[in-house]
Amino acid sequence: MVMKKILLLSIIVIVASCKKVPGTQSTKDGMLATDKKEQKQRSKGGFNGMAEEAVNEVYKGVFTSDGKQEGLFPLKSTGVSTQPIVEAANFFIKSLSPEGKKKIAFKVDDKEWRHWANVDNGIFQRAGISLKEMTQKQRVRAFNLLQEALSVKGLQLSRDIMKTDQTLRELNNDDPIYDEDLYFLTIMGTPSTTTPWGFQFEGHHLVINYFVLGDQVVMTPTFMGGEPIITTTGKYKGNTLFQDEQNLGLEFMQSLSSEQQVKASLSSKKNRNDIEAEAFSDNATVDFEGLKATEMTAEQKEALLHLAAQYIYNIKEGHAKVKMEEIKNHLANTYFAWRGAITEDAVFYYRIHSPVVLIEFDHQGPIGIKGENGRAPTRNHIHTIVRTPNGNDYGKDYLKQHLEEHHHH
Repeated sequence: MVMKKILLLSIIVIVASCKKVPGTQSTKDGMLATDKKEQKQRSKGGFNGMAEEAVNEVYKGVFTSDGKQEGLFPLKSTGVSTQPIVEAANFFIKSLSPEGKKKIAFKVDDKEWRHWANVDNGIFQRAGISLKEMTQKQRVRAFNLLQEALSVKGLQLSRDIMKTDQTLRELNNDDPIYDEDLYFLTIMGTPSTTTPWGFQFEGHHLVINYFVLGDQVVMTPTFMGGEPIITTTGKYKGNTLFQDEQNLGLEFMQSLSSEQQVKASLSSKKNRNDIEAEAFSDNATVDFEGLKATEMTAEQKEALLHLAAQYIYNIKEGHAKVKMEEIKNHLANTYFAWRGAITEDAVFYYRIHSPVVLIEFDHQGPIGIKGENGRAPTRNHIHTIVRTPNGNDYGKDYLKQHLEEHHHH
């Protein structure tokens, strides 16, 4: 028991030491700007303490230093029905006991939306009901909800991410903090085709926040990651993640001219974790950096949109098309930034950033698997995040407008 506690404490120290502090800003040479408040947040109460502090901050959203851009997210009909998602959610809720219904239920504007993390279950407490607690019928209905909300690609990727926790368990002496069934579902509000509601599906390396208002949908923040990226042993040998996101990102950077690469590159070195806006970063300041799309050729712009689509098309196709149109409408104010080398075996970080989307990809240092180069970033551990900047993560901007229109207080 003593050794177990020591191990968990060691994991907390290791993970916390490699995680970037929320709200920090990267500079051209890769240094961090931090303050005493952020350092205190890291050290107080581990990840649960960090979550509490972050959640208790008034939500503003991810902005640049220039502040919020207004009028980006009007309430309007998309023509893409959310009826199947609503029905699937209600079908799942119907399968629960009174106690289970109470356990998963939160108000549509509850702070629980923001209480999430991508770390393992040994160092973070989650709300809702896990797949492990569900009956077979409830599990089927939970996955049916995910199936209606996500694309075939998005659902498969989610399942494959969950499989990596089983692999980590096998590689860590059957440690129960890793478990492919310890993924938790919560429902915010009452599923409806007219009033706002949503759900959150959360666990190690997989966090899906899904907000619905009428036929408008916001699926951010969405965190997807994994370790190992390619499973070579055990139950899920051959399981492979993020190859398109990785390889298309590298191909895009390699396709740029030398002059464009200089503009896109924040640093040629990649010796730490660089992701800016994962857990506890709802109010992060992330400035536009790198190569602007207006400095790209028509072919390069299409390639950039194709790269963004690898992330956006994890949602159901109709809703993905709506989001991609929104991204295209702001292409002139979209930036591509890179950190790391551009050789075929390089480890790197990149982001696609505009007023309406922030996508980050990051090769991370090893945590659950011993690295060949100590704590140096590896291709065997990847984190990605998709956010809606300017205040519309969790559909917050939509919800605010809806409540104002309907005079709710």
